[in-house]
Amino acid sequence: MLASLSPNINSVQRAAIAGLLLVIALSGCASLDYYRQAVAGQFQIWQRQRSIDALLAQPDLPAPLHAKLELVVRARRFAAAHLALPDRGSYRQYADVGRDYVVWNVFATPELSLSAHPSCYPLLGCLDYRGFFSQARARLHAATLQIRGYDTFVGGVAAYSTLGWLNDPLLNTVLRWDERRIVDTLFHELAHQQLYIAGDTTFNESFAMAVAQAGIALWLGEDRAAQQRYQVERAREAAFIDLVQVYRKRLETVFASALPDAQKRLAKAHLYDELRAHYAELKAGWGGDNAYDGWMNTDLNNAKLSSLATYHDDVAAFSGVLERCEHNFPRFYRVIKRLGSLATPMRRQCLAQLGSAVAAQPHCAALLR
Repeated sequence: MLASLSPNINSVQRAAIAGLLLVIALSGCASLDYYRQAVAGQFQIWQRQRSIDALLAQPDLPAPLHAKLELVVRARRFAAAHLALPDRGSYRQYADVGRDYVVWNVFATPELSLSAHPSCYPLLGCLDYRGFFSQARARLHAATLQIRGYDTFVGGVAAYSTLGWLNDPLLNTVLRWDERRIVDTLFHELAHQQLYIAGDTTFNESFAMAVAQAGIALWLGEDRAAQQRYQVERAREAAFIDLVQVYRKRLETVFASALPDAQKRLAKAHLYDELRAHYAELKAGWGGDNAYDGWMNTDLNNAKLSSLATYHDDVAAFSGVLERCEHNFPRFYRVIKRLGSLATPMRRQCLAQLGSAVAAQPHCAALLR
């Protein structure tokens, strides 16, 4: 079977397919279809990938694509030189998957809880979501969870990382964005190759977000106009996340109370109505910026709030640790890897302490050495 694969599939990728097939063979019947679609989705990407260097050498390559591929080459080199991120074989290939998103992630929570319903995988551990290469399959999975009483949210994903196990190609799903967001995404995905802690989704995603934010600040350099635009975006994003966090805490208080479930449901609906109203007040001062309208106006529920927490809860703490490391990225990664080796309760305690301005307890401060 492997001998007949496309010539664009190299020996490492052939071995990866063999490994994925072994996972399928060892999985239970309920998982068989899921892992089969994962293999098919990854295989489709590999079939379509082409060398970026070869594409750039083509005289008839459309100018917009040429410019963005050159941007990715520069950003990859910048990430290695200035952020100490891995410079292996990833993002040296380009693949057009023919759609706007490569994967759709399904987030789920109980109706009266903000705790994510986990999905567990071989090697990766448990994640706060389940990913599908087909939007229809993702929505079908969400529907089955809804029947069981869960709140669900299906979110399209433009890029994902195989954590350095494979050489990830650049996808067309990323190139539809502007320069800043393309570079931010590249830094984020390379950060996953630098560090991944099995079973701790929020730790991993917040770490990658913090690295990308620090990287963008360096990337923009002395371009004051671009820096100013970025700071405005960051300030609005922070204000939006703070607003959502306020209501997340209020919802958690309701769900943890002794109220009957019927009253909890009424309180939940009321709080989401309040959140929408307060968001309208917040964005009124943004000069017409409606960047978060789509997020707020569709499928707003516990699962959606949980998905936001996954990516943002610990970003400030990681940024604080980077400050303590004086923006020395190799040292920062060493400290974070030590944090990752701790049991989860201690990991969270030390991350919070090292990421704040207060003095850390000795057992946490020792991680900085």
